[in-house]
Amino acid sequence: MKFTILLCFVFSLFSFSAFAQNNYSVKGIIGDSVDRVKLHNTSVAVLNAKDSTLVTFTRTAEDGSFAIKGLNKGKFILLLAYPDYADYVEKFNLDSAKQAYSFGNINLQLKSRLLHEVIIKGTAAQIKIKGDTTEYNAAAFKIQPNAKVEDLLKQLPGIQVDKDGKITAQGETVSKVLVDGEEFFGDDPTLVTKNIRGDMVDKVQLYDKKSDQATFTGIDDGQKTKTINIKLKEDKKNGYFGKIDAGYGTDDFYQAQLLFNMFKAKKKFSVFSTTSNDGKTGLGWQDSQKYGSSDNVQVSDDGGIYINGGGGDDLDSWNGNYDGKGIPMATNNGVHYDTKWNNDKESLNTNYKIGAVTVDGVDNTLSQNNLPSGESLNTNSNQNYHNYMFRNKLDATYQVKLDTTSNLKLMVDGTSKNSQTRSSYLSSIRKNNDSLVNTSDRNISNNVDTKIFDVSAFYTKKFKKKGRTFSWNLSEAYNESQAKGNLKTAIDYHSTAPTPDSPKIVDQYKTNRLKSSLLNSNMTYTEPLSKTFSIVFDYGLGIDNSTADRKSFNKAPDGSYTVLDSIYSNNYKLKQLSNQGGAILNYKKGKTTVNFGTKVTDVSFQQVNEYTGDVFKRNFINWAPQAGYQYKFSQMSNFGLNYSGRTTQPTVDQIQPVLVNNDPLNVVIGNPNLTPSYTSNLRLNYGSYKVLSDQYLGVYANYSFTSNPIVNNTVTDSAGKSTTQYINLNKMPHNYYAAIYYGRKLSASGISAGFDLNANGNKSYNLSNSELNIITSNTYSGSLRIQKYVEKKYDFNLSFGPSLTYGGSSLQRNLNNNGHGWNGYGGFTVFLPGKFSIGSDANYQYNSKTQTFNQDYSRVLWNGRITKSFTKQESFKINLICNDILNQNSGFARSSNGNLITQNSYTTIKRYFMLTLVWDFNKMGGGVPKK
Repeated sequence: MKFTILLCFVFSLFSFSAFAQNNYSVKGIIGDSVDRVKLHNTSVAVLNAKDSTLVTFTRTAEDGSFAIKGLNKGKFILLLAYPDYADYVEKFNLDSAKQAYSFGNINLQLKSRLLHEVIIKGTAAQIKIKGDTTEYNAAAFKIQPNAKVEDLLKQLPGIQVDKDGKITAQGETVSKVLVDGEEFFGDDPTLVTKNIRGDMVDKVQLYDKKSDQATFTGIDDGQKTKTINIKLKEDKKNGYFGKIDAGYGTDDFYQAQLLFNMFKAKKKFSVFSTTSNDGKTGLGWQDSQKYGSSDNVQVSDDGGIYINGGGGDDLDSWNGNYDGKGIPMATNNGVHYDTKWNNDKESLNTNYKIGAVTVDGVDNTLSQNNLPSGESLNTNSNQNYHNYMFRNKLDATYQVKLDTTSNLKLMVDGTSKNSQTRSSYLSSIRKNNDSLVNTSDRNISNNVDTKIFDVSAFYTKKFKKKGRTFSWNLSEAYNESQAKGNLKTAIDYHSTAPTPDSPKIVDQYKTNRLKSSLLNSNMTYTEPLSKTFSIVFDYGLGIDNSTADRKSFNKAPDGSYTVLDSIYSNNYKLKQLSNQGGAILNYKKGKTTVNFGTKVTDVSFQQVNEYTGDVFKRNFINWAPQAGYQYKFSQMSNFGLNYSGRTTQPTVDQIQPVLVNNDPLNVVIGNPNLTPSYTSNLRLNYGSYKVLSDQYLGVYANYSFTSNPIVNNTVTDSAGKSTTQYINLNKMPHNYYAAIYYGRKLSASGISAGFDLNANGNKSYNLSNSELNIITSNTYSGSLRIQKYVEKKYDFNLSFGPSLTYGGSSLQRNLNNNGHGWNGYGGFTVFLPGKFSIGSDANYQYNSKTQTFNQDYSRVLWNGRITKSFTKQESFKINLICNDILNQNSGFARSSNGNLITQNSYTTIKRYFMLTLVWDFNKMGGGVPKK
């Protein structure tokens, strides 16, 4: 307070001095924008235009007038503020030609009439920071006609979109993109970003989506998902729009899309169909697959047990994701419908998706395993594979406001899918003197049918006492899978005789049946203790019943697979009961919010081997403390610091693994003496936006470390067989991430410019032949970015910067991974007469040679296009596209992890030419707005 008084006193002296030198002045009259009532006692402030610092201030008289004298010559900003009215900002100059500046009548608008909090004369504010939400004003960013949401996102500070449509914001992957707060075709972000038109967007909101219970209570429970919410313009919610896109190219590459959307007030209906083999469409399999894609039995941090439904960890399985390896053929179709009725008291959101994807390819991997003895084992492995998945999924969410204080949300989803894999491996292992250790030939086929069904109910209640709430989340998850397949392995040992438990020939038929039923209940009660303090109590109950029946059959003399192999067959029944309790204390006053508390889970686990009658029991307690601090400097500036901790129990697979023989040269044995590890995580974020200078600054950091970590000890014998066992280690591995984003618009040129700085690294441990191996990796990078848009003339964007990498292994001190690199991407579009345009985009990557890799690596992925547009709105286009002009998408990757060095080459999509026809149709809010 004293500082504020002193500051005002200094400013007053400054103003008096200026009056003595110059006699510049401003005046005006403030009133209401509708009824013209003069606003008495309105706050009037004059700021320096350069840095927004205060020069002087006054208040209006009873007739709404104000007059400020004694100002210096220069550039200033007028800021007006009145209770319940939107702030008003206008820039003005005082010079020898205009010593007295009159604003005339200025009419303020009530906030109830205006959604914006700040009016900027002649411009639109780009960013607004509301607590932990960063809101972008779409009107402040220019995009081309018929552009999609993806094109808009590429211009937003702090958000990156790669060539595949993957969105990264504030250093984290965005896994959810909502439309007006509702899910749109489930959890696949690209179905929003590539479907919705950019000119329909009013706001883009970026935030960490909390769980339903945390959102309701307002108190963080640690569950967060990086989310973007697309808010549509009100006049763009009636009508229909869509796109038809078809193309065919060289080497028989093709793509086709049909997207149709019809919005009518509170109803949205959408349908899409895509098919392609160029890897760019129809591959959005991002819906969260509960319990993963393998059948390992795992216990989560909060005590939940998961028997995963992919159908066979002893045979290859595939989750349906295309990662750029191989040649894909994909078909994907979906229908979406959501609506609200009964005065918005009831709503329904439903989606249905059906599709199939096939990927065929060849993969070669060269790896070098440097052993502590100084000897190295070099593996050359070639894989031919065919992967296929068919899936259809239906989900629905119904919400109803039971009364003014209570709500009910019901969710149900069901998935049916079939995956098929066929893989053949040829590999050899040699010593560093080139002597042959072994060769192996493996052939694996697997067919998996999976059914998943989930249902949940979420009830919330607010009581008469402000801040007192109750919520109850009840869910049931059922998962069933049946797998069948064949495993054929032949191993020839050369320099050394094999160990007794290393078979030379395996020829088996395998089946795997998994069932899991998981009931979860969680109740939360919030009680206000005072105007600033409140407390949240939490109780959860989990009941899990699961079975895992795996059978392996050897070939009988008649050639049928009927001889049961008891070593690699088992039938387990698993039961688990978990009870969780917790409390979180929350403090909120003014600009400050603080909360801290913990959850504790008591878990009782039992596993019964139906073949042998052996019983494995475990009882353990998990702790999950948390704390958070948030300070809101202003409406445009926010700081947050969070801590969370969790106990991680060893998995059943680490303690008592199920015996598998899919790869006889790599086996895992159990360790019943494992104890839990504990991980701490610290997260910091700061965001600031200055409206007047259009300047954005974001700072993000994350640091985590683990006590008593569970690490692997891999022992490789002279025959090339590796045996892995998990152990606890008295060390503390850690990892970190930090980033700074800065951007602003250079008003003179119209160019938006900025930079980002990133640092990430980790320190981890493992044991190689029982010798400790310390692995470090640190990467520092930065980039400068610029972009500019001139409507119907040109646009361009460019980002380019260096990177430095430091890393290595304590067991291989003479082979570090220190090096440097450059990364960049950019693109442009130039509009020519006759509705022609040319465009191009490129992605550049360079990595220098290191002691580990003795060759530089560089790649330029350059694409180009020529477009001819038709119709007044340019809604019909013919495109000639060239993918990978320089033909440098070689399908190559290299990595170093401790004492293991790997180089991988694989089949991928290279250069092709394609001719496409695109029709964008739009009849929203009266059609395409006139420019």
